[in-house]
Amino acid sequence: MDRSAEFRRWKAQCLSKADLSRKGSVDEDVVELVQLLNGREEFFTTSSCAGRIILLDGIVALKKANSDAILKFEPFILHVQCRQLQDAQILHSVAIDSGFRNSGITVGKRGKTMLAVRSTHGLEVPLSHKGQLMVTEEYIDFLLKIANQKMEENKKRIERFYSCLQHALEREAITNSHPREKIRGEENSSYSPKKKRNPEKARGKCITEENDKELENDDDDDPGISVPFFPEDY
Repeated sequence: MDRSAEFRRWKAQCLSKADLSRKGSVDEDVVELVQLLNGREEFFTTSSCAGRIILLDGIVALKKANSDAILKFEPFILHVQCRQLQDAQILHSVAIDSGFRNSGITVGKRGKTMLAVRSTHGLEVPLSHKGQLMVTEEYIDFLLKIANQKMEENKKRIERFYSCLQHALEREAITNSHPREKIRGEENSSYSPKKKRNPEKARGKCITEENDKELENDDDDDPGISVPFFPEDY
């Protein structure tokens, strides 16, 4: 069985399975994104979470905690299986430009190419230890405010990712439909002098300089190093 046929078989099997998550369906904030990816021949999603704020302890109220309570914000995460490495690289570039700078590609021995879309702006803070509250109520209110702000930024990044992905797929379709023009352009480019950056064209990029500055400020704890390939056995 060739790789394309095997990929189609994997996709059919995955999308035919029941959703085993607690919610039992795709989160509302990522429904359009998941549908966009699954509607393409070269992708299918294997799991997703739009983001959530949770209090880990299984308690009715924080003051009644009998163990270690933790306030946690988990940002958007998405796993996509791609038909080939080139397809995964397109998604990886879009993810990085949209603010999901912890994204990476995993290539398995059986040919499975997976992309994980992840960011670094999570939050996890212990609130109690062995049933004893370790912080003030004012601090808890402050943490909730920060968590809600992170959730709002998370939603913006999801929307940015969806928009940039649409543009990237449209450009890829145009390129594939005009391969000769692409080759001719590449050949001529070697003889062309280097041109100055056109500010008008720069405005057409999915991520603006202003957005990029926001992402840099939000990811101050990010070392800025991205390792896109993580070989793994399947």
